[in-house]
Amino acid sequence: MRRFLTILSFCAALSVQHAIGGILIEAESFEDKGGWVVDQQFMDIMGSPYLMAHGMGSPVNDASTEVAIPEAGVYQVYVRTFNWVSPWYAGEGPGEFRLSIGNKRLSARLGICGDAWEWQPAGSIRLAAGRTTVRLHDMTGFNGRCDAIYLTRDENDLPPSDAAALAAFRQRMLGQSSQPKLAGKYDLIVVGGGIAGICTAVSAARLGCKVALIHDRPILGGNNSSEVRVHLGGRINIGPYPNLGNLLNEFGHTRFGNAKPAENYEDAKKHAIVEAEKNIDLFLNYRANGVVMNGRSIGSIRACHIETGDRIELQGKLVCDCTGDAVIGCLAGADYLYGREGRDEFSESIAPVKRDSMVMGASVQWYSVEEKQPQKFPRFCYGLEFDEKNCQRVTMGEWTWETGMKHDQIADAEYIRDYGLLVVYSNWSYLKNRLPENDNYRNRRLGWVAYIAGKRESRRLLGDYILKQDDIVKRVFHEDGTAATTWTIDLHFPDPKNEALFPEEPFKSATEHIKIHPYPIPYRCLYSRNVENLFMAGRHISTTHVALGTTRVMRTTGMMGEVVGMAAWLCTKYGASPREIYFYHLPELKELMAQGTGRKDLTPSQTFNKGEMLKD
Repeated sequence: MRRFLTILSFCAALSVQHAIGGILIEAESFEDKGGWVVDQQFMDIMGSPYLMAHGMGSPVNDASTEVAIPEAGVYQVYVRTFNWVSPWYAGEGPGEFRLSIGNKRLSARLGICGDAWEWQPAGSIRLAAGRTTVRLHDMTGFNGRCDAIYLTRDENDLPPSDAAALAAFRQRMLGQSSQPKLAGKYDLIVVGGGIAGICTAVSAARLGCKVALIHDRPILGGNNSSEVRVHLGGRINIGPYPNLGNLLNEFGHTRFGNAKPAENYEDAKKHAIVEAEKNIDLFLNYRANGVVMNGRSIGSIRACHIETGDRIELQGKLVCDCTGDAVIGCLAGADYLYGREGRDEFSESIAPVKRDSMVMGASVQWYSVEEKQPQKFPRFCYGLEFDEKNCQRVTMGEWTWETGMKHDQIADAEYIRDYGLLVVYSNWSYLKNRLPENDNYRNRRLGWVAYIAGKRESRRLLGDYILKQDDIVKRVFHEDGTAATTWTIDLHFPDPKNEALFPEEPFKSATEHIKIHPYPIPYRCLYSRNVENLFMAGRHISTTHVALGTTRVMRTTGMMGEVVGMAAWLCTKYGASPREIYFYHLPELKELMAQGTGRKDLTPSQTFNKGEMLKD
């Protein structure tokens, strides 16, 4: 297996590019990121990855890079940033950082103003020709963020703010070609390295497909990684094909729980199983953000490295969208649903009477750690007021800390994540600094707060069949049943108590669990009905909102991926489309599902299902 990772020398070469009178420095490509983290989650909306000082209230170490100054002179300095609490607070924000160039720290306080991403003046500086160092100094640890820095000798040379114009400006300044570099040709391209994507790639590779796996983070696992920390829900080895799920036994974690220490999620096992497959090329840190269509099929996937900006193109006969947000399907023009369908649309008694746009939200999980001595935490109050009546007297927050149900999970993703951070910091600050009797919190410090949001729902791609409530509850038989879903129908909604306290923006969720019998998901839910070579595995398969309540958990999505890998192999073997596997090769797919692609000699990893499922 070949791995495509950032090389520091290449990163340094791309960290700064010159134009007449101007120098653009992309923060995400800094050579030494110090304690700052690269955040790519919103780059398709705001235009770029960026660096963020995620210190949980303690300033992080400086980020730095070297810059070549072509001519001596006075340079105007601009920084693209914004005040991340501005949607809730009109004053100066908490994410302050400073900028140093050479031996001089500029006086501008950055990250504390602006209600949108914008170029803010950072001052002027006289620079000599030659190499110098640029540094970002975090002042607070409260998620200050820097997208890019621009140095210019022309006082009127301000970079554009319009999204299209800014993208063209970046391309010109970075010297990027309009054509990405061809990085390979594959039988199957899998986009998204969560549990579904890992299982899809490994399953297909073991059967003989040449596979590319693209993932936009440095760590595989998605919601089950140490970056998000959600346990593997659902059951495996159940239903008409009990060998489905053996693959998960090879890399699934063995310790239960959400929001636990990083080692509980065993990231190394996920990397190891992918690295062991000679038929997989792994593209870590690449964000897939473009498709090239060939009629009604996807001809190739285009992706951008989240640190270097390096752009590549992968050609593939088949594509599987495992992004969770249906990113590839949407780019390819695939049909999809969003929100809650009305009760009459699919005759679902659990559905709301009328269609609406509400979805399950995203969680910013966190926990605190008990120390032997009192621990300080800065006062943090930026528009969200806590008191003795509404504060959350807890020492950790897991799935119930859920935001954004009434917002667009794609367009408003940064707002949703930031509200999750605002809630955690504001509540913790109250418990530490203002709660009259806070003995339970005096010696506690924040041990971990996620900055990668754990999503549950957004777009759902439509296949030849749409799984609905009656299929599951009435146990409707489909000849193409595959992996069995076992989780309860678990649909989150704003917690009524929390919504009463925070009516404008609740931040906690509740649910009612409806038990089900194990139900085989139809194969026709795993490929697009109108993009001919597109598979999907994950929470965005072809279901209604109600049916998503059971299919969305990760052991179930992993088995979906295992089945898709088998179907992809059959497509490769016969030169067939995903739909043609259903019409002409379903018996052979059933044979493969009966065998599974995982080892049969392993002790099953720990399983978890909310409550007790009904038995067959």
